[in-house]
Amino acid sequence: MIVGLIIAGVVLLLIIYIYNSLVTAKIRVDEAWSDITVQLKRRYDLIPNLVNTVKGYAKHEREVFQKVTEARTKALNAQSVGEVAQAENMFQKALKSLFAVAEAYPQLRASENFQKLQDEITDTEDKIQAARRFYNGAARDLNTRIQVFPNNIFAALFRFKEREFFVVAGEEATAVAEPVKVDFSK
Repeated sequence: MIVGLIIAGVVLLLIIYIYNSLVTAKIRVDEAWSDITVQLKRRYDLIPNLVNTVKGYAKHEREVFQKVTEARTKALNAQSVGEVAQAENMFQKALKSLFAVAEAYPQLRASENFQKLQDEITDTEDKIQAARRFYNGAARDLNTRIQVFPNNIFAALFRFKEREFFVVAGEEATAVAEPVKVDFSK
């Protein structure tokens, strides 16, 4: 009788431990995703100022401005990790084309406002990359906990779901994406 109660108590403690570790890992992934969305929002908020600054010097580049604006809108409306990653790919291409336009205007590159925006975007890109690495590490840890025995039994019972990795274009092969280059010091 006592041995049975001890075994039941140990099993119960094991279940509690597994459940709590899964909840902790899930919360860490949610926190990491929140960090990414904060940094992406910060960058998206900088873009209208950047576009307006470039517009002042390159008025005839309407198509580039339109693509950046559309990409920003799609990125802001993306919901899932996959949608955000896809929108980020499109956004980064549009942003690169905007910076390519800015290359042709030396007065723009010398503008203090443009330099400040450039520095803020570079800083934000670094923060996005760090947040993405943190998220992917947290997702990896959660996914591992969900898949290993005996956690997989309780993860299925309590309906824990694996998380998708946040991968941007080109990252599949290199594991780390290059940030958007914003160097106008030439």
